[in-house]
Amino acid sequence: MIVVPVKEGENIERALKKFKRKFERTGVVKELRARQQYNKPSVLKRLAKEHAVYVQQLRRAED
Repeated sequence: MIVVPVKEGENIERALKKFKRKFERTGVVKELRARQQYNKPSVLKRLAKEHAVYVQQLRRAED
């Protein structure tokens, strides 16, 4: 459960923004989307490997 302390006199929009930020950091929406469709472990492994190669190329280009 996400708890957002709201100070007295604080704007409701600011409190809502804090709540949204905390909610996004928990990763609930990301996990929900991932559970909507089953992905085979081999596909997940391949995607992770492709991502690692991509990140490595970015870092190499950065240097």
